[in-house]
Amino acid sequence: MTHSTRTSAAERRDARAAAAAPGSDGAFTHRQILTIIAGLMVAMFLAALDQTVVATAIRTIADDLQGYDLQAWATTAFLITSTISTPLYGKLSDIYGRRPFYLFAIGVFIVGSVLCGLADSMYQLAAYRAVQGIGAGGLMSLALAIIGDIVPPRERSRYQGYFMAVFGTSSVLGPVIGGFLAGQSSLLGLTGWRWIFIANVPLGLLAFLAVYRVLHLPHIRRDHRIDWPGALALITFIVPLLVIAEQGRLWGWGSGRALTCYAIGAVGFVLFVLAERAYRDEALLPLRLFTNRSFTIASLGSVVVGAGMFGGLLLLPQYLQIVHGSSATVSGLQMIPLVAGIMIGAMSSGITISKTGKYKVFPLAGTTLMTVSLLALSFVVGAETSIWALVPFMVLLGIGLGFNFQPAVLAVQNAVPPSQMGVATSSVTFFRQMGATIGTAVFLSVLFTRLPVDIEESLTSAAATDPRVAEALQSGQLQAGSDLSDTSFIADLPSFLALPFKTGFSTSIDLVFLIAACVAAVGFFVFLFLPQLALSDKSGIQAAREAAQRQTAGDPSADEPADQATQAVGAAAPTSTAPPVGRPGDESPPHRRRA
Repeated sequence: MTHSTRTSAAERRDARAAAAAPGSDGAFTHRQILTIIAGLMVAMFLAALDQTVVATAIRTIADDLQGYDLQAWATTAFLITSTISTPLYGKLSDIYGRRPFYLFAIGVFIVGSVLCGLADSMYQLAAYRAVQGIGAGGLMSLALAIIGDIVPPRERSRYQGYFMAVFGTSSVLGPVIGGFLAGQSSLLGLTGWRWIFIANVPLGLLAFLAVYRVLHLPHIRRDHRIDWPGALALITFIVPLLVIAEQGRLWGWGSGRALTCYAIGAVGFVLFVLAERAYRDEALLPLRLFTNRSFTIASLGSVVVGAGMFGGLLLLPQYLQIVHGSSATVSGLQMIPLVAGIMIGAMSSGITISKTGKYKVFPLAGTTLMTVSLLALSFVVGAETSIWALVPFMVLLGIGLGFNFQPAVLAVQNAVPPSQMGVATSSVTFFRQMGATIGTAVFLSVLFTRLPVDIEESLTSAAATDPRVAEALQSGQLQAGSDLSDTSFIADLPSFLALPFKTGFSTSIDLVFLIAACVAAVGFFVFLFLPQLALSDKSGIQAAREAAQRQTAGDPSADEPADQATQAVGAAAPTSTAPPVGRPGDESPPHRRRA
């Protein structure tokens, strides 16, 4: 009977795998694609929700663990491991398949969440957040790579719109849930903030089960060396830069510790380039990818857009909380117009791209909208500006961001061979994350450098026109150089004393919005050079099968990435022209090389 039960279970498992497998031509049905996407969306929702929930509650967590001055390390640890692991997931999944690594990412994320919920100090929390980050690094990049495997580029944007809906929902729910849980002194016998992490466990198990049941992708195993020297060199290069980006404002950008980080990072960069040159096509990030103009422009544009993006996503909530006195929960709800704009931009661009096959126009339009909205906010935002006056510009900024989420990834996936789909996709995600980190560091540095100066000028100006402010300054009740590490005291001040602080803060944030607008404008000029290639009507799996068939037929060029890219982009494109010669994005055909 036991043997019969085992046989029955194996048959059911085989039946599920067969039902989820593509047809003989390698194509998936619309229903199969939606089923797989549903499983991926649960995992992506888990990762996106975690970031917004923790960001809302981190101050409460730090106070409870008596480590307020150490809270930045919990964020830095997560950022380091998630950023470093992103290209590793992409490369390893290209070699061994997506499914095992996606399941591994979810499993590690669950383990990290449990450990975070049990942390007794900020040092423990930082270590456990690092574990969580290892899992989070694969959740977003592998999901986008899997979509590239199963959906043709021509149809891909339409399905990626579902992911933007997940992002938007988590952006709204995150601050609300985080604020609620952090505000509970105890819930079922545990401190309220611990449920922020523990709640990930049932969601994670649901995501693990969904992916385990529905994700059965065919994979052609290719034996490769694993570029461990490149991975170690990348860690040596990136970790010091991420640390200085997060801590530089506190240490000082020219301090001894900062200079040490710069030096270690520079050495790591040189070692990384040498390792990638030595490993060639087996490298963690093959340098020949940068000879593909689509990949190079999309990666550079992702850095710029990632930096500019956080100009709005980071500064608007701070403005709402400090100037308008909104709680973290309320400010999250007040950001709904921006989130709605993101969803509108992402879904409308996806539908249009699938109909027209044109994607270049959207990053150009998106960066233009971002520039205009950030520039407008730099003039509109003030100490007494109504929230309703911000809504049109928040929607505009959201649409611009939505236009930029998909085309860079789509352009890269469309222009690289299927064997490098994972590493190319994860690289774009990696560069966007790096841009966001650099942008956050620069914007916060400018903000907190200008803030004391602008507040002092605002207080001096107010004292000259209002005797009550002058009396408060003379009596010592207010100090022009007040400690701004905790701005909660502003809410307790009388309105006539709070106004100069709010005016100074608004003046500082106007400057940062202006800088963010300039960054977004640079993105426009970068994307001007993005090639507009014909979108293939074959998925990554179909293109890989055709390449394998050519190799079996004795075509000696079938293993070459350039020819695989041609196969995926040229021959499979819905055009009547002959396939192009050379790698898409190249200015001239490359010389042939025998494998």
